[in-house]
Amino acid sequence: MNIENSVTLIGNLGRDFELKDLGNGRMVAKSSLATSEGYKNKDGEFVQQTAWHNLTVWGKRAKVLFENTKKGSHLAVSGKLQYNKYEGSDGFTRYATDIVVTDFKFLSAKPSKPPF
Repeated sequence: MNIENSVTLIGNLGRDFELKDLGNGRMVAKSSLATSEGYKNKDGEFVQQTAWHNLTVWGKRAKVLFENTKKGSHLAVSGKLQYNKYEGSDGFTRYATDIVVTDFKFLSAKPSKPPF
């Protein structure tokens, strides 16, 4: 077990997973996960803060999550942090952090399919 670069989060999906078939049996799915925590500020008011995390899932796990979740699904994920650097359309360098999911657990019921 590699604990030097590991993360575990519980939250709700911010959007449906987007699944891509890369050929040769390789698949990748991407989504976002919202985590929230609350606290009382100095005036005694309850404040809720939400953080957004990019998720990347490879292989069979990608297909399982794509088929069994939808926006709002409650999910626990474990994986590692991956930092990416890319050039934006404006020519400036951008940075993004992804959670590369290696394990997950469904915390809400499987979403039902629409009747049509």
